[in-house]
Amino acid sequence: MQETTSTDYKKLFENLACGVYSSSKDGKFLDANPAMLKMLGYENMDSFLKVDIKDIYLVPDKRGTLQEIIDREGYVANYEVDLIRKDGNIISVLITSNGCFEQDGKITGYEGIVIDQSQKKQKEKELKKAHDYLQGKVVGYEGIIANQYQQRQMEKELKNAHDLLNKIIHSFPNVIIVTDILGNIIIMNRVAEETLGYKAEDVIGKMNIKKLYPDGTTEKIMEMVHSPEYGGRGKLVSYPIEKVNRKGEIVEGNLAAAIIHDEKGAEIACVQIFVDLTQRLLMERKLRQIEKQLLQSEKLAAMGRLTSQIAHELNNPLYGIMNTMELLKTEISPENKRRKFLDMALSETIRLSDLLRKMLSLSKPDQKERKPVDINEILDEILLLHDKQLQERNIRISSTFSPGLSKVYASKDQLRQVFLNMISNSRDAMPEGGTFFVKTKPGKDNVYIEISDTGTGVKEERLGKIFDAFYTTKDSVKGVGLGLSVCYGIIREHGGDIKVESKLGSGTTFIITLPVNKDD
Repeated sequence: MQETTSTDYKKLFENLACGVYSSSKDGKFLDANPAMLKMLGYENMDSFLKVDIKDIYLVPDKRGTLQEIIDREGYVANYEVDLIRKDGNIISVLITSNGCFEQDGKITGYEGIVIDQSQKKQKEKELKKAHDYLQGKVVGYEGIIANQYQQRQMEKELKNAHDLLNKIIHSFPNVIIVTDILGNIIIMNRVAEETLGYKAEDVIGKMNIKKLYPDGTTEKIMEMVHSPEYGGRGKLVSYPIEKVNRKGEIVEGNLAAAIIHDEKGAEIACVQIFVDLTQRLLMERKLRQIEKQLLQSEKLAAMGRLTSQIAHELNNPLYGIMNTMELLKTEISPENKRRKFLDMALSETIRLSDLLRKMLSLSKPDQKERKPVDINEILDEILLLHDKQLQERNIRISSTFSPGLSKVYASKDQLRQVFLNMISNSRDAMPEGGTFFVKTKPGKDNVYIEISDTGTGVKEERLGKIFDAFYTTKDSVKGVGLGLSVCYGIIREHGGDIKVESKLGSGTTFIITLPVNKDD
């Protein structure tokens, strides 16, 4: 479909046979087309723009009346008035005009169309004379021909005007839909057909505008149109909204709307112009998601480097302590009481060394540990070990494992660390008891694990930070905020993803995605 350019509109403006103008509220012309200048007998634009508008009205009060109608109704249609040409001759015209509104609904000026009725009135006078002459006599054949000719000319002019309006509507680059006052669609342009997936012949006179919006949206639109807060009464200026296409898909964009009145001021229709922004908004969301992922990756990388440095710095003296203890063991007999204390100290030191090794795995995971593992088996073992502990806290376990689930290529110990952390978080989130849910399900190329609870939940503003290092929703006694960031790092290193959904007072759900083992 060919797009209408500003040059096309300029040509249309200059070549229209009727006069087109714009003026300020205080009575000065701001612009006019050549037909307007010719109609009033002015040779150039400069001399025309110096004219005081009230001076061209045969009855100056008529201009004030026209302003009052526009200020009250927003527009005026076919306002008949006599104007004075530059040469002093009087012409009869019809003015159709509307106000130019600011954002607060205040009128700053006017724009409109002026149609010269002089020739038409002259013809009417001549026809009336002919009619009067033939009154009471046999109706002359010439009179019939004249009436028919005039009728055909008027029909031709109306058809031309209709065709021009139709071309403008269908060439407009955005969605245009016009409805009657009940919301039944009476006009739909080609862009609307392409955007919404409906054919005009299947919609016009057969469908209500409500079908193109989510429930309750049309009522909200009409409230805004009638409110002065969105561009003035009877108008809605650029409001973000969603439409529903024929496939039931959401189409996002901006809506502008206006009420159309008849000559008595009664509402007869509503015109809506919709700008489709779906693709642009989709790209913006993708960019924000990518930026968020990059930021999270940078945070994890920084945390990995920090933990790696800490672990390396602590490992050297720790191994020295362990070696010293091992040497001391050779000098103390197993029967000696001191030997028991020494074994306890050595055991705790070894546990600390193991913790440092796990910290190192966050920044540099051990690839050698990875192999095809069964997610259902890992989860079943962990739940079995924690069943009694959770029961003591009045927490019930509900598990649903999908049978025949594909294996994933992963480190079993690291996945255990992730799931154990999830159980710990859910347990702490249900101090009064509740239900702990675990569910697995297959995907095309992934395995999905859903872990949820009926606990206290997380505030919406905190969800974006829940995987950040050192961020915790617990008090300082219970944790330092490394658990979920470690889990996030492990899952991402395995080529997967982890997302969280939560609502304060309604529990939390973690959705873990892991790629299936391709060689399985």
